[in-house]
Amino acid sequence: METENEILIKTSENDNVGIVINPAGIQTGSVTQNGIELKEFVPMGHKVALTDLKEGDAVIRYGQTIGYASKTISVGFWVNETNITLPEPPKLDLITIKENRLPEPEKLEGYTFEGYVNADGTVGTKNVLAITTSVQCVAGMVDFVVKRIKSELLPNFPNVDDVVGLNHTYGCGVAINAPAAIVPIRTIQNITKNPNFGGEVMVIGLGCEKLRPEVLVPENGEEGDILYLQDPKFKGFSEMVEGALNLAEKHLRKLNARKRSVCPASELVVGMQCGGSDAFSGITANPVAGYASDLIVRAGGSVFFSEVTEVRDAVHLLMPRTASEQVGKDLLNEMQWYDAYLESGKVDRSENTSPGNKKGGLSTIVEKSLGSIAKSGTSPIVGVIPPGERIKKKGLHFAATPAGDFVCGTLQLAAGMNVHIFMTGRGTPYGLSMVPVIKVSSNTELSNRWHDLIDFDAGRVATGSSTVEELGWELFHLILEVASGKTKVACDQLGIHNDLVLFNPGPLT
Repeated sequence: METENEILIKTSENDNVGIVINPAGIQTGSVTQNGIELKEFVPMGHKVALTDLKEGDAVIRYGQTIGYASKTISVGFWVNETNITLPEPPKLDLITIKENRLPEPEKLEGYTFEGYVNADGTVGTKNVLAITTSVQCVAGMVDFVVKRIKSELLPNFPNVDDVVGLNHTYGCGVAINAPAAIVPIRTIQNITKNPNFGGEVMVIGLGCEKLRPEVLVPENGEEGDILYLQDPKFKGFSEMVEGALNLAEKHLRKLNARKRSVCPASELVVGMQCGGSDAFSGITANPVAGYASDLIVRAGGSVFFSEVTEVRDAVHLLMPRTASEQVGKDLLNEMQWYDAYLESGKVDRSENTSPGNKKGGLSTIVEKSLGSIAKSGTSPIVGVIPPGERIKKKGLHFAATPAGDFVCGTLQLAAGMNVHIFMTGRGTPYGLSMVPVIKVSSNTELSNRWHDLIDFDAGRVATGSSTVEELGWELFHLILEVASGKTKVACDQLGIHNDLVLFNPGPLT
């Protein structure tokens, strides 16, 4: 990110702090473009007081209170988590729920991508053989089998992109009938229905586990799609492996018959997620993703944004966008459920903000939340997806997930996404093997430093070389290219993929 001047940017007219955009920060004594003399060194992405703040004064960014000064902060001094306190979250029982009269988004027609049409009407962006598991006990076996399939079978089926093991840490040693157990169970079930698997999921189970393998077979599958390692017919490890290879070959033959065809952009199901966020995320990467989100919705497609603790402090700003009274109730219900979940662990939403977030200039969870919701764009919110559930209609949805990158990604996979957009400011090699993950950087310094890990630089907004609208369109076109298989994302090129991580709020036994 190159700039010749010492520049502070505001996110709204009412802000009383400015953000440093200079990659090297701004030195003590330097005078910025708006006449503010810095009284101490302030790093890139961090906040500078634009007015004198007395103890107890509101610190305002995005036109909203992100905290209160815990002591006097004079003009030109650094504003960070050490000199501000966290405000109370919005009181959920005081938020008005009503039927909102929202205009229909202007239709966007004529945009297509080349995808794999499935029997259930969904469309895949990859053609992948998935091997799901009913219990962690078989994970090592699945890893072994996947390696054998990739080396021995996959070369014979050129239309199949990959073979993935859907390993997880669930299935036994759990209270399988506890109310909260439904979350991991339906997550595993719905992952098998992801459109990139084409309904050809095979299951490897042990045989004695609490989570029965039979409940994981896709609706169009058969019990013969399950391989039980404890089946008496297998004499030793080598026969188990041979059985798995034979079952995999049956599914590979069917998947190999799939062909890409032209599909309308309305078949996109895009998961929006941010991780390793910094102070630029809310003014570059997330707004750009939000603009692209609006374009996808206008084209008739589906988008979901997530991360409950990164929505909680801004939920009152989302309520006017809920398309019905029921959607509003559902949104607040998910916030209330998660408040109780955190309280049971003796913590609150302030635990979300990480050391990296703070080093990147995000001082409070309120500041992080206000920037996080920008990736939802401006479209009406037509639905709320509980954790582990699947999308049921087109449009913009809130998928209720924890904010942890790998847990959120796993739940968005279960919700049915076929393309993943991941915004980052601090940087992360995060990726998923099941869907293409487009990584968007919030600042150009990261994009240049991680030139072979980042797919899209949204930092151009901060320097004024591009607008949110221009980059929103650019990202939209990249999504279509990636969904068509014409552009390969960095994590797929490098083979960097994260494990699935289930959200399990239920007890272990």
